[in-house]
Amino acid sequence: MGGDKLLGEFLRARREVTAPAQVGLLDAGSRRTPGLRREEVAMLAGVSTDYYVRLEQGRECHPSGQVLDALARALDLGPDAAAHLYELTRPRSRQQHGTTRRTEQVNPDLLRLMYRWSHTPAVVVNRWMDVLAMNPLSTALHSGLGDMDNMLRVAFLNPAARKFYRCWEQHARFRIANLRAAVGADLDDPDLTELVDELSCKSADFRRMWARHDIFWATQEANSLCHHEVGDLTLTCEVLSVAGAPGQQLVILHADPGSPSEHALTRLGSLADMVS
Repeated sequence: MGGDKLLGEFLRARREVTAPAQVGLLDAGSRRTPGLRREEVAMLAGVSTDYYVRLEQGRECHPSGQVLDALARALDLGPDAAAHLYELTRPRSRQQHGTTRRTEQVNPDLLRLMYRWSHTPAVVVNRWMDVLAMNPLSTALHSGLGDMDNMLRVAFLNPAARKFYRCWEQHARFRIANLRAAVGADLDDPDLTELVDELSCKSADFRRMWARHDIFWATQEANSLCHHEVGDLTLTCEVLSVAGAPGQQLVILHADPGSPSEHALTRLGSLADMVS
């Protein structure tokens, strides 16, 4: 898909999920379609309605930086989504990734470090959310979910995930937003297309959330989990970029010191040691 079409698709999606009150407009009664009208976005951005329509339709491909700034404000975009908006207008500057999903490897030094963390679940994923490595405690924590090949595939296609992630909707949207932030404007990447096509075919919830074009690079998330052996846990998820491995992320989970969740992780570690 060309950059002009991607820009229009993004603007339309964000317009449709932006409430009038969110950008300081009075909501005058019912609307036939959700979100803002095109003329409202144009007014807020200080451009003509005709010009904004051309942007959404892909007939205008080179908005100025001033216009992009105004559109980001009009649609109440966060920093990551605003950066994505700029990236969509500069397709030639997109990075080319020589590594494919099937050839990525995790640095052995990082693997050794992860395996020493007996009280900290840790996972390494790539930019497509494929699971490249898990330490033993993370394997034990996710044991009720079966095959952990891809975080998005687990979240949307495994029914057990909806019980494991107690705030499933929030978790699923977090994963999609991070995926969009990771791939940027490379939406025609064949590996991404394969994954999105599969999930879109099999999950109506994925189709609904993907169509929102939520984009944010969240490095921290609260996770409320329900484990089949140790019960409820409240863990903080930290997402760290792996130096020297573009696109790879180290995801670690930890509990507050002395909390019931920390004691549950300790029990889980003991159970994992008994099995191994």
